[in-house]
Amino acid sequence: MDVRQYLDSTYLKTAEQAGISEQKNTEVVKRTIQEAIDFGFKLVMIRPEHVALGREMIDKTASKVLVGTVIDFPLGLSSTDKKLAEAEKAIADGADDLDFVVNYAAFKNGDVTSVKEEVLKGTSLGLSHHKTVKWIIEVAALDDLQIARLSALIKNVVVSNFKEDQYANVFVKSSTGFYKTANGLPNGATVETIVIMLENACPLPVKAAGGVRTFAEAQDMIKLGVKRIGTSSAKAIAEGKISEADY
Repeated sequence: MDVRQYLDSTYLKTAEQAGISEQKNTEVVKRTIQEAIDFGFKLVMIRPEHVALGREMIDKTASKVLVGTVIDFPLGLSSTDKKLAEAEKAIADGADDLDFVVNYAAFKNGDVTSVKEEVLKGTSLGLSHHKTVKWIIEVAALDDLQIARLSALIKNVVVSNFKEDQYANVFVKSSTGFYKTANGLPNGATVETIVIMLENACPLPVKAAGGVRTFAEAQDMIKLGVKRIGTSSAKAIAEGKISEADY
């Protein structure tokens, strides 16, 4: 099994979050992009302000690595119009994949209508530009029933409004990796949450993000049925090493 083609190698920290200068943070971004090129990962997942850099570096090497970015990250609280504007800028800068943070807070508060609207419009924008769209539901902020219902909501919007041959380009994704949990509980993908997502998102693919740090864990997720894995431990996973990364 070549896990590299499942891996979205991820670096999403700001300089402030990383506790380093802007210059050093950009160096980390460049190193992450270069690693993705060198190892042949499926994608490099970087913040919107770094998309143009990623596009330039990858195009120079004629690499097949995709450039992904996050939209309305990490809280997902912005209006649909703001999400769309951010996505349009990322597309213009050369992003291949758009990972939107769904407004899971609105969903938890019962505002299903606005969530359906942003999923419909965000997906339509991405697909109309031949991009892959992923909807991050933030499983650590939800209980099992909410995970099931939000995964099904996204699935139903897509199945009701788009063609079957487009389903493979719309993912339900587990986590931002930035959600703060209490008592050291997992803030990313677990086997239990991924199973719920797979059962309720089908026929849409699922991306497991957050908490996958070893080759064995990556294998387990792939065997469950995920099509992508978001991780800051892609290099360690590819080399069969244990990572101490926090995402």
